[in-house]
Amino acid sequence: MAKPVHLNVLEVIADQHQAACMGCEGHPQAITPNMDRLAAMGVRFAQAYTQNPICTPSRVSILSGQYCHNHGYYGLSGPRPLALPSFFSHFKANGYRTADIGTLHTPDHPVNWLEKHLDLFEDSYRSIDGRSEQSPWYDEIRRLGLLDKEDVHFWWQNPRYRLEGMPSQLPFELSQEGWSVNRAVRFMDDCGDQPFCMQVSLQRPHQPFYPDRRFWDMYPENIDLPPSIDQDPSDRPPHFQETFAGSRRLRRADGRGSFEDAARRLWRGYLGCITHVDHALGALLDHLDRTGLAANTIVIYHSDHGGYSGTHGIVEKAPGICSEAVCRVPFLWRVPGFTRPGDVCRQLVENVDIAPTLASLCGLPPMNTVDGRDLSPLLAGGDAPVRDVAVTENPWSKALRWKHWRFVHYQPEMFGGRDVGELYNLARDPDETRNLYADPRSRSTVHRCRRLLLEWSIRTTRVTTVWPALDWSKDPYDYATAGDGKESNAAGPARRVLKRQLNYI
Repeated sequence: MAKPVHLNVLEVIADQHQAACMGCEGHPQAITPNMDRLAAMGVRFAQAYTQNPICTPSRVSILSGQYCHNHGYYGLSGPRPLALPSFFSHFKANGYRTADIGTLHTPDHPVNWLEKHLDLFEDSYRSIDGRSEQSPWYDEIRRLGLLDKEDVHFWWQNPRYRLEGMPSQLPFELSQEGWSVNRAVRFMDDCGDQPFCMQVSLQRPHQPFYPDRRFWDMYPENIDLPPSIDQDPSDRPPHFQETFAGSRRLRRADGRGSFEDAARRLWRGYLGCITHVDHALGALLDHLDRTGLAANTIVIYHSDHGGYSGTHGIVEKAPGICSEAVCRVPFLWRVPGFTRPGDVCRQLVENVDIAPTLASLCGLPPMNTVDGRDLSPLLAGGDAPVRDVAVTENPWSKALRWKHWRFVHYQPEMFGGRDVGELYNLARDPDETRNLYADPRSRSTVHRCRRLLLEWSIRTTRVTTVWPALDWSKDPYDYATAGDGKESNAAGPARRVLKRQLNYI
């Protein structure tokens, strides 16, 4: 099948969507007709992983195609990376109109990193220089006299509402998602014949769990809780046990009811928010169909990371990389004339793969700054692995997915010098009910996973004087010592210094 060129790109990204919570994943409760529709038209990747469980570092990885230990972001916001390209800057340099609309969560000090990468910058919450509540969406609801009904960031001022579930006070059309869809449709219409590359970034299903009333009402008041909500955490790491214990104190915002009552409202709200996001995706798909753009537009639906929302008895996403519920993300692709309807790919893929794959599919030059892999062969129906492991990382802890194993490494300093880790056999124990890390029979698997993680860390780390990262399967002398391409000759003085530093001479 020929690789298409001159395609538009529509990337729809949700915030904190647990991959299992889609109808096409077989979830018994989640109502997601449009995600299921997209999966039926293209490829669903069943083993896709985030690089980080926090919004900003995850999104920097998605846009740059780099791992966190290379771009350096592990927390929310931060100073903008002046020299770091994004796939937006790459597409813009190659004749595309570019736009990012919605909850961007990218570094914005003193101005947003994407300022010069985009033709249209429309963050839902912030101005391009980082001022909160200075945005076109806030201007609109302020003009309508509805600012007091805005409930997406409402919990910042009212923390006890943060983990509550209830219907939103704004209808879908005026919600962050409805506004983002309308602005995206306007941008697509304004592009005319010029190709576009656009991200539509939706706030939900991130807390607070306040969907439009119609989506809240789709789920029963006595909804069944996740089966793992009372799962014994005693073989989990100390910080997980502490979070579990804290979660049991969850109550409704009015202070009434039991933990189960509050958890049921939270779970209902979370699933309602997923259906809310699904409705937004459907509106975008409908516009593509109505205008004929579907014939030449790549569509991706995915999430920056997952979340618990009651799974494993945890009500938020912390403590991060402990579980598939946070690390595995939805990953749906439709590429006109390329993907086969209804394909399910079970190879390991990562969010960093989006940037190089889009460049390849659209016939653009490769991005030589990315760590991700081109997934085009998998999108075309192939099944050859593109990697052996997938990794989600925090500074002092790393989560590895390898074959049917899930392994988490924690630095001993995190827990007073104690040897703490996690190992789950997902083939036999998909709900992660038994931590095998301390089982003597699993010792060889733990050692193997730790070595794989070490090798991955060394292999993927970028040397600051070499761009891109060294590929030791090739002659390292073939690489330039700087991004400007200078000193590529092995005899050059800078190259001789580099060789000494690498112990080659």
